[in-house]
Amino acid sequence: MKEAIVVKNLTRRFDELVAVDNISFSVDQGELFGFLGPNGAGKTTTINILATLLRPSSGQAFVAGYDVTQHSNEVRRNIGIVFQEIALDSKLTGQENLEFHAMMYGLAKQERLSRIQEVLHLVNLIEKRDVLVENYSGGMKRRLEIARGLIHRPRVLFLDEPTLGLDAQTRRHIWEYIQKLNKEEGVTIILTTHYMEEADNLCHRVAIMDQGKFVALDTPSRLKDILGGDVVTLELDPFFPEVKCKFEYLSWIKTVKRHKNSLVLTMEKAEKRIPELLRLAEVNGSRVTSVHLHKPSLEDVFLHFTGRRIREEEASLQERNRDRFRHHFRRR
Repeated sequence: MKEAIVVKNLTRRFDELVAVDNISFSVDQGELFGFLGPNGAGKTTTINILATLLRPSSGQAFVAGYDVTQHSNEVRRNIGIVFQEIALDSKLTGQENLEFHAMMYGLAKQERLSRIQEVLHLVNLIEKRDVLVENYSGGMKRRLEIARGLIHRPRVLFLDEPTLGLDAQTRRHIWEYIQKLNKEEGVTIILTTHYMEEADNLCHRVAIMDQGKFVALDTPSRLKDILGGDVVTLELDPFFPEVKCKFEYLSWIKTVKRHKNSLVLTMEKAEKRIPELLRLAEVNGSRVTSVHLHKPSLEDVFLHFTGRRIREEEASLQERNRDRFRHHFRRR
């Protein structure tokens, strides 16, 4: 299968900050590929490089067979992009927004009108085509942006946090449209998200990013299989490190990770092992105050590779960015 995207040793620096750190990967034509990670992990920077909006500090990237730095115009003709922030003209109707965009891409009148009807049907907005965008809901605006990104029949579509800020029900509707256009239009989709469930449900493969690097890359099912079995979270009061050591010596426990005052364990047939886990914790001085049992998720995979949950990583990144801003301001 031919590759829609090829990236080799891609790096992007902003002064002392390395936003994208020597990543390499490829995406097949027709694949729905996800970048998963907290805000600030390097997802959007990577997308901006692939979409020719940023130049890499080093490394190479090819989209639809074209080098993003040497043949940026050809790349742009072959891609569509939906940004995090809504970028529609609210004083125009849905159809007028699409028509303006189609004219910018040089579509002839008949092709333009035909294509507008096609993409409006695809995202279920044909009935709202003559409504001003200022009267659209958040979900309708996002669907219109997806339609706009498809108007010129791109080979690759970039969706940067397409469901950010939407309620759960609207988010699931957007998932349906993304899957539909991937299957019916055959377009390669690159999706960035920090919603674990979104990546798990939509993507054929997922790259988990942390501080500009890939910490894992595979199908969601294979990533979860890395952990194996079931995941048990034990909250301990008080927490004694000796309890963690005791669990690590047990052959039937595959992994043991500490998370604050909890231990996250992976094992087979966990429901039969929980009584023994409670007993072992108690004899080693800790009382188990809560037990949670579930199948592995991408959140567990992120915790496994980074030692942190994605929301905590977001908070940490925001704090580091604030520190960098204060440092930069003091230097000025």
